[in-house]
Amino acid sequence: MPTDEAAAGGHDLRHHGDAEVRDDGSELTDLAVNVRADTPPAWLLDRIAASLPSLAAYPDGRAARAAVAARHGLPVERVLLTAGAAEAFVLLARALRVRRPVVVHPQFTEPEAALRDAGHTVGRVLLREEDGFRLDTAVVPEDADLVVIGNPTNPTSVLHPAGAIAGLARPGRVLVVDEAFMDAVPGERETLAGRTDVPGLVVLRSLTKTWGLAGLRIGYVLAGPETIARLERAQPLWPVSTPALAAAEACVSSQALAEAAHAARRIAKDRDHLVAGLREFACTDGLRVVEPAEGSFVLVRLPRAAGVRRVLRDLGFAVRRGDTFPGLGDEWLRIAVRDRATVNRFLQALDRAMTVGGGGGGTGIVPPRQPPSHGPPPPGPRPEPPRTPSTA
Repeated sequence: MPTDEAAAGGHDLRHHGDAEVRDDGSELTDLAVNVRADTPPAWLLDRIAASLPSLAAYPDGRAARAAVAARHGLPVERVLLTAGAAEAFVLLARALRVRRPVVVHPQFTEPEAALRDAGHTVGRVLLREEDGFRLDTAVVPEDADLVVIGNPTNPTSVLHPAGAIAGLARPGRVLVVDEAFMDAVPGERETLAGRTDVPGLVVLRSLTKTWGLAGLRIGYVLAGPETIARLERAQPLWPVSTPALAAAEACVSSQALAEAAHAARRIAKDRDHLVAGLREFACTDGLRVVEPAEGSFVLVRLPRAAGVRRVLRDLGFAVRRGDTFPGLGDEWLRIAVRDRATVNRFLQALDRAMTVGGGGGGTGIVPPRQPPSHGPPPPGPRPEPPRTPSTA
């Protein structure tokens, strides 16, 4: 049962950030994909490369599985390694017998797409902008026997309290928590990974975001032994490659966890810098940032976002359109957190894009690029750039 826009309520559930930087976008500064910049680190590449002489043998995931289990203080029977979190969503959709699955939106669209492809009718719970897209457990139907929620949520960057999410657990219900970005949160506040006291809990983790391994595909599932066994039976043989297994084992080492913790603190500071710069557009341009942002990305609402996004491409920056997420419309953009120098250049480009692309039509002539400043553009009115008729 293929997923199409009509069945999905007009949303392209298969559109992801990488579409913004394929083909003609390959030379753009990428603020569309939420993979940490300057990764994988050299030491991780070395560990992956060291596994290559073993490629003639079939993959053996026992060591990596044990390492992940030890990282979360769990027995190995509660861990399943997967080819990224995306495979885990497919396994859940195919292997679990559920009658009324519900996905809490706005969030990563692949869980709903996988459920629809497996023949399920999917219910949606839409969190509201006026509530800051925060979880209201009362709006989740009591008879839902599968509930999917992200934490921190992509694309809103909202970090829900662990207690609120755990409160969604019910007898006979599977509670799936996508924690793909939790290691970007300092101290991994509000994580449910490692918990065994929440009935029906399934936690998904990805190693592709923090470690820059999207092309290698590695993630894992933490759940009760019965659920893990059912998902494992739905997997093909040898689903995770030898290099990916080597990466998994390396990324849960004490060295890697310390580096990830340091990266999370740096991301938080860079995110605060980005948010402060974006706030400068609130009064003059009507831009709104969803706050507090806790992930490695921020969500913004601004008038004529589609036109602004096109001009940003002309200026060399790719950002993620938001209208493919259920619960959002065409006034939303998601922006990945980058280092301060990149953020400053982006804010200058946004300053021009808000003026040039504000008309909502095709882009006009973009003013010559200015050298990056050491901070966000100053508030207040900006001079009108020269305009010529659009040729779009």
